[in-house]
Amino acid sequence: QVQVVESGGGLVQAGGSLRLSCAASGSIVSINTMGWYRQAPGKQRELVATITSRGRTNYADSVKGRFTISRDNAKNTVYLQMNSLKPEDTAVYYCNAPILSTGSSWYVDYWGQGTQVTVSS
Repeated sequence: QVQVVESGGGLVQAGGSLRLSCAASGSIVSINTMGWYRQAPGKQRELVATITSRGRTNYADSVKGRFTISRDNAKNTVYLQMNSLKPEDTAVYYCNAPILSTGSSWYVDYWGQGTQVTVSS
């Protein structure tokens, strides 16, 4: 059994900061590249940032220089530090983790339940 649980969303004023966390738990052998995605009302889900198991990062152009993704492999946790938030960052943020679990031969994509981030102007 594997679970992926997010936390840290909320309401913040423009220019403010929030930190999202996503923890995977269960019978985990390894986790491949982890990522954060977001979906605003009426829009498709989009990539925000990814990080490999070795710490290599990738960001959407819209968040470069403002957001920082990091991970703690010992805790099976990925973080998203969001600074200088803008109203257009308002969305539900989802964590993605491809996980190889005990007894499995391949990685399975797990998604968190989503956490709401609302940025007021």
